[in-house]
Amino acid sequence: MRFKRNKENEPGLGIAPLVDIVFLLLIFFMLTSHFDIASGIRIRLPKAAHRVLEQEKENITLVMDSNGTCYLKGKKIEDTELRKKLHSLVEKKDLIHLVLQADKEARHGRVVQIMDLAKSAGIRSIIIAARMPTGGG
Repeated sequence: MRFKRNKENEPGLGIAPLVDIVFLLLIFFMLTSHFDIASGIRIRLPKAAHRVLEQEKENITLVMDSNGTCYLKGKKIEDTELRKKLHSLVEKKDLIHLVLQADKEARHGRVVQIMDLAKSAGIRSIIIAARMPTGGG
């Protein structure tokens, strides 16, 4: 003799609440995520041993590729034009911080040359960009 199971009494997990939760999590992460879109220049930043918190002031980012070519706001810029542009930004916006994102394969002499150029233009502080340490450092 076989007994029939009553399907109404079987516990079950509905798929609709699970889909709702997944969509809510997706929306939450989309709204709270912040992506810093870098320019299209491919550079490899050197690694840093410790994380350094940068100040939240008026910054301008200068990117240098492995060949030593500089890019300001995604556009290639020559040294003389760069000096003029930085000097005008210092006068207009009281810009004091320059974030230098130099490729790790860039020549040290070229990096120092750009740092000197920025100092002569009136930049008071140069922040060297590096990748964050992967550990908790």
